[in-house]
Amino acid sequence: MALIEGCRHALEISIPVQEVENEVSRVTGEVQRRARLPGFRPGKAPASLIRKQFAGDVRQKVLESLIPKYLHKQFEAENLNVVGTPDIKEVHFHDGEPLRFKAEFEVLPTIELGEYKGIEVPYQDPGVTAEDVARRVEEIREQKAQFLNIDPRPLEDGDFAVVALESVAGIAGEPVKQDEMVLEIGGADTVEAFTQNLRGLSPGDQKTFDVAYPEDYGAARMAGKTVTFRATLKGVRKKELPDVNDEFAQDLGDYRNLDELREAVRKNILAQRQFEAQQQAKDKIVEKLVDAHDFPVPEVFVERQIKTRVEQNLRTLAADGIDPASIKLDWDKVRETHRDKAVREVKASLLLGRIAEREAIHATREEVDREVERLARQQREPVAALQIRFEKDGTLGRIASHIQTEKTLGFLFEQASKTA
Repeated sequence: MALIEGCRHALEISIPVQEVENEVSRVTGEVQRRARLPGFRPGKAPASLIRKQFAGDVRQKVLESLIPKYLHKQFEAENLNVVGTPDIKEVHFHDGEPLRFKAEFEVLPTIELGEYKGIEVPYQDPGVTAEDVARRVEEIREQKAQFLNIDPRPLEDGDFAVVALESVAGIAGEPVKQDEMVLEIGGADTVEAFTQNLRGLSPGDQKTFDVAYPEDYGAARMAGKTVTFRATLKGVRKKELPDVNDEFAQDLGDYRNLDELREAVRKNILAQRQFEAQQQAKDKIVEKLVDAHDFPVPEVFVERQIKTRVEQNLRTLAADGIDPASIKLDWDKVRETHRDKAVREVKASLLLGRIAEREAIHATREEVDREVERLARQQREPVAALQIRFEKDGTLGRIASHIQTEKTLGFLFEQASKTA
């Protein structure tokens, strides 16, 4: 076996003449049984004529049979972890001669693990203040607000306008159209242009106006554009908030009083902050691991990761209302843009897999079953049906791999040297 570069290697294989001739005879016999030639009954045409008449078919079937078989033998003999599909080159196939060919392929790299325990990482256990809890309770209160229709009158700050809205210019593709949109006049989340143009309108009034969106606006198709809207005011509402008391807590769930609700909120905020802080620390650990280990990665993995990154970007654009089919991708530029990060992500994945192997970290059957049950509840499907589908399409393997990765990251975090 010869190393070309990185993880790419080459093998030259020669298959003995007798093996080739035996396979040619077998394939010729198969073709002979099916062949329909003028002047001969089915299956009775002579082998010599079959080989001449169907030379291309016979050659193709012999190659498709012998090359994978001998490649696999050689891979096993040399204990090679091949990834992707080998490229077959320089095929030499002539009567009375051995079948010779060259295969180029990628293998999993050999990773010599350095120190991965005790990695220094900044981390401090987060805290939760009474103000944090009060803010979250107020958010819950806002979610439970009721919006009551009031008698028609001109809109003023603090009102909630019920508006039929349609874009008439300034935006490509399908217009933005909503039959009943609720906007708070003067509200922090309301674009200022809507407040200015709707303030003072009464139900039944219609107005056309421009809205200039900033470059960093959340919806990509509107960011940096000036859009003309036609708005019809359909009604005026006032917001009514519930009182924050024991009854409020009891209405929200299994809480006896307000103190129990506040304690549950505190625990929830703490769990969320701990998760986020630990996630940042784990990302830092992975960065340091990748920096500390130098090894080549298979191009087939890098290409796959680039494709995954691009698909994620396209899904984000689709969520913002942009049709991914309308985007023409220059794959050379895409590869160049995403390559460095994709290489690091592949390295991280291989390193975590190697550490999991060293530490005997794996997903248990119970852990995989729990995740399948969670997904079944989420998708409202019977667990057994989902299990069968996941077994067939490989999702079970991906779930197990994800659990193994998360457990490995948890292990590395526990073993890390945490600094304030």
